[in-house]
Amino acid sequence: MSDPTDSVSIPPSTAAAARRGSSVWLWLVVLALIGAGGWYGWRQWQQREVSEREAAADGAQRLDALEQRVDGLRTNQDAQNRRIVQADSTNRVLRDELHGIGQRAALIEDSVSKLADPNRHGAQAMRLDETELLLTLGQQRLQIAGDLEGARRAYILAGGVLDGIDDPAYLSLRQTLLQETAALKELGIEPRMQAMAKLDALAQSLSLPQDTAKPAVAEPAPWWRRAFGTLIETQPVNRTVASHPADRAAALAGLQLEISLARAAAERHDADGYKIALKRAEQWVQRLSAPSPTQDKQLASLRELAAMPLSLTVPTLGTTLQQLRQLRTAAH
Repeated sequence: MSDPTDSVSIPPSTAAAARRGSSVWLWLVVLALIGAGGWYGWRQWQQREVSEREAAADGAQRLDALEQRVDGLRTNQDAQNRRIVQADSTNRVLRDELHGIGQRAALIEDSVSKLADPNRHGAQAMRLDETELLLTLGQQRLQIAGDLEGARRAYILAGGVLDGIDDPAYLSLRQTLLQETAALKELGIEPRMQAMAKLDALAQSLSLPQDTAKPAVAEPAPWWRRAFGTLIETQPVNRTVASHPADRAAALAGLQLEISLARAAAERHDADGYKIALKRAEQWVQRLSAPSPTQDKQLASLRELAAMPLSLTVPTLGTTLQQLRQLRTAAH
């Protein structure tokens, strides 16, 4: 017995339509799958992009934090380096001070040991120090200040101190000191003081003509001076000698000024200024009077004063001090 459906035949158009419908649904399904895959891929890409951005931002933050930490470490390192340099400087200063303290302690110990040494006689060493100081002061007073009297006193005091030393090794030193003290006593007055005294005497002698310049009784003027004195002024042809009372007063004041300048130069040991002032004083003397024996005497006095030395020259000065230092150096 046959199936009834086998005898039913499907029209060709219906079969083609069914096939087209199935193909359309197939394409729709394929397109849906493609769309779903694309959407899923876009979502994955978007999430990956967000993750990468977050990772980049996190990396940037970490990099900034790391740079800040590096900057902080550099700052700390610089501060540590400065502290180390300061510590080195402080240690160096302390080391130098400690070294200086050690040197001073060694000097003090040496001084104490020398004073405690019975062979050196501490009192004798102190007397020698005092003698050396007095000799140095005397030499400086004479060379720097020109104080002859002060130098003599210093040498006399040094002799008194040296007499208290009973060591025969210093016998020749005492003899040298006596010779040098005697040489200072033989110098007499200091040349500078002599020059100043002679300048004062010369200034007093030159001031006398000013009072005697006016005669006691005025001579009568000639008739032509009495007649034409108010109209005509006569002057001598030779103007090298001051004849008018005002000119003589001015010349005498200039001479006194130059003598005062010479005296001031002598006080400060200015030999050049002293000679220049006396040279100008000669011109004022020639201005005050005509050539005469009195003028020649005054000029000779000025030239003699200009030739005088203002400082002492003692060839043996400092011999005792040099010998004392040599003896003390040999004793060490």
